[in-house]
Amino acid sequence: MDYFAHESSYIDDGAVIGPGTKIWHFCHVMPGAVIGARCNLGQNVVVMGGTRLGDNVKVQNNVSIYEGVILEDDVFCGPSCVFTNVTNPRSRVSRRAEFQQTLVRRGASIGANATIVCGATLGEYCFIGAGAVVRGEVPAYALMVGVPARQVGWICQCGVRLKIENGSGTCTACGATYRLEGDTLVPTGPIDPPGRSG
Repeated sequence: MDYFAHESSYIDDGAVIGPGTKIWHFCHVMPGAVIGARCNLGQNVVVMGGTRLGDNVKVQNNVSIYEGVILEDDVFCGPSCVFTNVTNPRSRVSRRAEFQQTLVRRGASIGANATIVCGATLGEYCFIGAGAVVRGEVPAYALMVGVPARQVGWICQCGVRLKIENGSGTCTACGATYRLEGDTLVPTGPIDPPGRSG
């Protein structure tokens, strides 16, 4: 076994877990779940079948990743953030055939206690503030806050808020540069921030 799982966790047969991944106290990884390399699952995390986590994904305590959720490489899920997979759940009505996919693109961060309503795509390196409720598409590099979540700015790959003036900006922390093309923020270099964790 080339990953670590705490003795209090359950790893079901049929789960696929990459090398270097760490799974901490009271987690449950179910059959059909796919977890990449060098991931970290905090205490009390559930990863259901039909989910996929890329490499270097960090999931903090008390997060349930339901069927239909896909987290690409380098995604961060803050403590007690919430995913859904049905828009109109009822206890007495089975809606398994209506599960909707949620796609979280590479490098995105989801703050503590944020809720991601199913069916959305969160763009690369976007940042969802703590407690926000996301109900739709999120652009790459967008900074989103509030209930419902609204865009209040742009954020660098390294996680520092950008100041965009006259259609362009430079990160004050890492020096990455960006330009606006319509409603899309495009990195112009460097595209990979320093200090990347492995």
